[in-house]
Amino acid sequence: MSELALLGAEVVAVTVLVFGLYFPRHRRRDLVVAYFSVNIGVLAVADALRTSNTGTGLGLGLALFGVLSIIRLRSTELDQHEVAYFFSALALGLLGALDTASLWRNLALMGLILVVMAIVDNQRLLARYRQQIIVLDSAVTHQDELVRRLEELLGAHVHSARLLRIDLINDSTVVDVRYAGSSRRPVAPVSPAAYAAHR
Repeated sequence: MSELALLGAEVVAVTVLVFGLYFPRHRRRDLVVAYFSVNIGVLAVADALRTSNTGTGLGLGLALFGVLSIIRLRSTELDQHEVAYFFSALALGLLGALDTASLWRNLALMGLILVVMAIVDNQRLLARYRQQIIVLDSAVTHQDELVRRLEELLGAHVHSARLLRIDLINDSTVVDVRYAGSSRRPVAPVSPAAYAAHR
Protein backbone atom coordinates (compact mmCIF):
# COMPACT_ATOMS: atom_id res chain seq x y z
CA MET A 1 0.00 0.00 0.00
CA SER A 2 2.87 2.35 0.83
CA GLU A 3 4.34 1.70 -2.64
CA LEU A 4 1.09 2.75 -4.31
CA ALA A 5 0.88 5.83 -2.10
CA LEU A 6 4.44 6.82 -3.00
CA LEU A 7 3.76 6.22 -6.70
CA GLY A 8 0.63 8.36 -6.54
CA ALA A 9 2.51 11.09 -4.70
CA GLU A 10 5.25 11.03 -7.32
CA VAL A 11 2.75 11.43 -10.16
CA VAL A 12 1.11 14.34 -8.35
CA ALA A 13 4.51 15.91 -7.63
CA VAL A 14 5.75 15.81 -11.23
CA THR A 15 2.38 17.12 -12.44
CA VAL A 16 2.68 20.06 -10.05
CA LEU A 17 6.29 20.61 -11.14
CA VAL A 18 5.44 20.69 -14.84
CA PHE A 19 1.92 22.12 -15.03
CA GLY A 20 1.92 24.07 -11.78
CA LEU A 21 5.39 25.63 -11.95
CA TYR A 22 7.19 25.23 -15.26
CA PHE A 23 4.57 25.62 -17.98
CA PRO A 24 2.70 28.64 -16.55
CA ARG A 25 6.04 30.46 -16.22
CA HIS A 26 7.93 29.45 -19.37
CA ARG A 27 5.40 28.02 -21.89
CA ARG A 28 7.64 25.53 -23.72
CA ARG A 29 5.39 22.66 -24.77
CA ASP A 30 8.27 20.49 -26.03
CA LEU A 31 9.87 20.46 -22.59
CA VAL A 32 6.60 19.40 -20.98
CA VAL A 33 6.89 16.17 -22.96
CA ALA A 34 10.58 15.86 -22.10
CA TYR A 35 10.08 16.36 -18.36
CA PHE A 36 7.30 13.78 -18.14
CA SER A 37 9.29 11.31 -20.26
CA VAL A 38 12.40 11.68 -18.12
CA ASN A 39 10.43 11.38 -14.90
CA ILE A 40 8.35 8.35 -15.85
CA GLY A 41 11.30 6.64 -17.54
CA VAL A 42 13.52 7.05 -14.48
CA LEU A 43 10.69 5.94 -12.20
CA ALA A 44 10.04 2.79 -14.24
CA VAL A 45 13.68 1.74 -14.61
CA ALA A 46 14.59 2.50 -10.99
CA ASP A 47 11.55 0.63 -9.69
CA ALA A 48 12.31 -2.38 -11.89
CA LEU A 49 15.89 -2.55 -10.64
CA ARG A 50 14.80 -2.06 -7.03
CA THR A 51 12.31 -4.91 -7.16
CA SER A 52 14.85 -7.19 -8.85
CA ASN A 53 17.12 -6.82 -5.79
CA THR A 54 20.19 -6.14 -7.89
CA GLY A 55 21.48 -3.51 -5.46
CA THR A 56 22.18 -1.06 -8.25
CA GLY A 57 19.81 1.71 -7.19
CA LEU A 58 22.52 4.15 -6.13
CA GLY A 59 24.62 3.41 -9.19
CA LEU A 60 21.59 3.91 -11.39
CA GLY A 61 20.87 7.29 -9.85
CA LEU A 62 24.44 8.48 -10.33
CA ALA A 63 24.49 7.17 -13.91
CA LEU A 64 21.25 8.97 -14.78
CA PHE A 65 22.53 12.23 -13.34
CA GLY A 66 25.72 11.75 -15.37
CA VAL A 67 23.78 11.15 -18.59
CA LEU A 68 21.70 14.27 -18.10
CA SER A 69 24.84 16.25 -17.34
CA ILE A 70 26.29 15.16 -20.68
CA ILE A 71 23.04 16.06 -22.46
CA ARG A 72 23.10 19.48 -20.81
CA LEU A 73 26.73 20.12 -21.77
CA ARG A 74 26.08 19.22 -25.41
CA SER A 75 22.85 21.18 -25.69
CA THR A 76 22.58 24.72 -27.03
CA GLU A 77 18.81 25.00 -26.59
CA LEU A 78 18.36 24.69 -22.82
CA ASP A 79 18.64 27.59 -20.42
CA GLN A 80 19.90 27.01 -16.89
CA HIS A 81 16.42 27.12 -15.33
CA GLU A 82 15.24 24.46 -17.81
CA VAL A 83 18.14 22.22 -16.79
CA ALA A 84 17.09 22.69 -13.16
CA TYR A 85 13.61 21.40 -14.02
CA PHE A 86 15.18 18.41 -15.77
CA PHE A 87 17.11 17.44 -12.65
CA SER A 88 14.05 18.04 -10.48
CA ALA A 89 11.96 15.71 -12.65
CA LEU A 90 14.72 13.11 -12.49
CA ALA A 91 15.05 13.43 -8.71
CA LEU A 92 11.29 13.03 -8.24
CA GLY A 93 11.39 9.86 -10.32
CA LEU A 94 14.17 8.41 -8.19
CA LEU A 95 12.41 9.32 -4.95
CA GLY A 96 9.24 7.66 -6.22
CA ALA A 97 11.09 4.38 -6.77
CA LEU A 98 13.23 4.25 -3.62
CA ASP A 99 12.60 1.85 -0.76
CA THR A 100 9.34 2.85 0.92
CA ALA A 101 10.56 2.05 4.45
CA SER A 102 10.69 5.82 5.01
CA LEU A 103 7.55 6.89 3.15
CA TRP A 104 7.22 10.23 4.92
CA ARG A 105 10.85 11.09 4.29
CA ASN A 106 10.40 10.51 0.56
CA LEU A 107 7.23 12.59 0.54
CA ALA A 108 8.98 15.37 2.45
CA LEU A 109 11.88 15.38 -0.03
CA MET A 110 9.45 15.58 -2.95
CA GLY A 111 7.74 18.50 -1.29
CA LEU A 112 11.10 20.15 -0.64
CA ILE A 113 11.99 19.97 -4.33
CA LEU A 114 8.70 21.60 -5.31
CA VAL A 115 9.00 24.35 -2.70
CA VAL A 116 12.58 25.17 -3.67
CA MET A 117 11.73 25.34 -7.38
CA ALA A 118 8.67 27.50 -6.67
CA ILE A 119 10.85 29.98 -4.76
CA VAL A 120 14.04 30.13 -6.80
CA ASP A 121 12.27 30.26 -10.19
CA ASN A 122 10.05 33.15 -9.12
CA GLN A 123 10.39 36.18 -11.38
CA ARG A 124 10.35 38.47 -8.35
CA LEU A 125 13.48 36.84 -6.91
CA LEU A 126 16.51 38.99 -7.85
CA ALA A 127 14.32 40.64 -10.48
CA ARG A 128 16.71 43.58 -10.93
CA TYR A 129 19.53 41.32 -12.10
CA ARG A 130 19.46 40.34 -15.77
CA GLN A 131 21.60 38.78 -18.46
CA GLN A 132 21.52 39.36 -22.21
CA ILE A 133 23.64 38.63 -25.24
CA ILE A 134 23.69 41.90 -27.19
CA VAL A 135 24.97 42.75 -30.67
CA LEU A 136 26.41 46.28 -30.93
CA ASP A 137 26.56 47.98 -34.33
CA SER A 138 30.23 48.88 -33.92
CA ALA A 139 33.48 47.07 -33.13
CA VAL A 140 34.42 47.97 -29.55
CA THR A 141 37.76 46.61 -28.38
CA HIS A 142 38.32 48.65 -25.22
CA GLN A 143 36.65 47.24 -22.10
CA ASP A 144 35.89 50.59 -20.46
CA GLU A 145 34.35 51.94 -23.66
CA LEU A 146 32.33 48.75 -24.02
CA VAL A 147 30.91 49.06 -20.49
CA ARG A 148 30.09 52.73 -21.05
CA ARG A 149 28.23 51.96 -24.30
CA LEU A 150 26.27 49.17 -22.65
CA GLU A 151 25.26 51.28 -19.66
CA GLU A 152 24.01 54.01 -21.99
CA LEU A 153 22.05 51.47 -24.03
CA LEU A 154 20.54 49.62 -21.08
CA GLY A 155 20.15 52.53 -18.68
CA ALA A 156 21.57 50.28 -15.98
CA HIS A 157 24.71 49.46 -14.02
CA VAL A 158 26.74 46.78 -15.82
CA HIS A 159 28.31 44.21 -13.50
CA SER A 160 30.00 42.12 -16.16
CA ALA A 161 30.60 42.42 -19.91
CA ARG A 162 32.29 39.50 -21.66
CA LEU A 163 33.27 39.79 -25.30
CA LEU A 164 32.04 36.87 -27.39
CA ARG A 165 32.99 38.09 -30.86
CA ILE A 166 34.39 41.21 -32.53
CA ASP A 167 33.82 41.58 -36.28
CA LEU A 168 36.07 44.33 -37.65
CA ILE A 169 34.88 43.75 -41.22
CA ASN A 170 31.16 44.14 -40.51
CA ASP A 171 31.80 46.53 -37.60
CA SER A 172 29.91 44.67 -34.86
CA THR A 173 30.50 43.36 -31.34
CA VAL A 174 28.73 40.48 -29.61
CA VAL A 175 28.85 40.71 -25.83
CA ASP A 176 27.42 38.75 -22.90
CA VAL A 177 26.34 41.36 -20.35
CA ARG A 178 25.12 41.03 -16.76
CA TYR A 179 23.45 44.13 -15.34
CA ALA A 180 21.09 45.43 -12.65
CA GLY A 181 18.55 48.19 -12.14
CA SER A 182 17.37 48.53 -15.73
CA SER A 183 13.97 50.04 -16.43
CA ARG A 184 14.52 49.89 -20.19
CA ARG A 185 14.84 46.84 -22.36
CA PRO A 186 17.87 46.34 -24.62
CA VAL A 187 17.38 46.85 -28.32
CA ALA A 188 17.01 43.54 -30.23
CA PRO A 189 18.67 41.25 -27.66
CA VAL A 190 19.97 37.92 -28.93
CA SER A 191 19.32 34.77 -26.92
CA PRO A 192 22.23 32.40 -26.21
CA ALA A 193 20.58 29.64 -28.27
CA ALA A 194 20.05 31.92 -31.26
CA TYR A 195 23.62 33.21 -31.07
CA ALA A 196 25.04 29.67 -30.93
CA ALA A 197 22.89 28.61 -33.88
CA HIS A 198 24.25 31.42 -36.08
CA ARG A 199 27.92 31.24 -35.14
